Amino acid sequence: MNPTTVIKLPFTRRAGWKELQRRRPSIAKLAFGLVLPMSLLPPVLLYYAGTHYGDAFTAGFGEREWRFITTILFLSEMLTFFVMGWLIHTVVNIAEDMRIDYQDAYLLAALAPLPLWSSALVLLIPSLLVNALAVLVALGISCSLVYQGLGALCSRQGQDMTTLSATYTVMAAGVLAWGLLMAIVWAY
Repeated sequence: MNPTTVIKLPFTRRAGWKELQRRRPSIAKLAFGLVLPMSLLPPVLLYYAGTHYGDAFTAGFGEREWRFITTILFLSEMLTFFVMGWLIHTVVNIAEDMRIDYQDAYLLAALAPLPLWSSALVLLIPSLLVNALAVLVALGISCSLVYQGLGALCSRQGQDMTTLSATYTVMAAGVLAWGLLMAIVWAY
């Protein structure tokens, strides 16, 4: 799949989704080939920012236990992938007019956090405002990715309201998990 098609995924139900669905990557392949390397990006860059910027980022930022924080962050990201795949499958299959299998649910769970993981690259800039804006934009793109993905991957297409409702539930759980991860980062 070319990069242009991947960039279009959050904005359309047509481009790329059926090709990804036909490839049927195994859950293990998604976990080790996509989720593992991409989920390393935020902890590594956060560790870099925490050990190199000191208090230039925000007061008390450089004094934190970055080895511990980033390890917990990485392990939590990996766990979240497995929980989100199960959650997507469960939430979608509760609706009467939509169905998704585990393979497609985990495909979506692997793709949905890509914008958030990629936004960690902004940690190379020692600005809290720039980083916060990047995360908000990434969160919006991630929500769109879930919405378009549910619309494209479900075997029975629900109405837009059903798809929107499922997206809302999945993203609410994802934002809650992400908020807990950020609370861990700031608590230590």
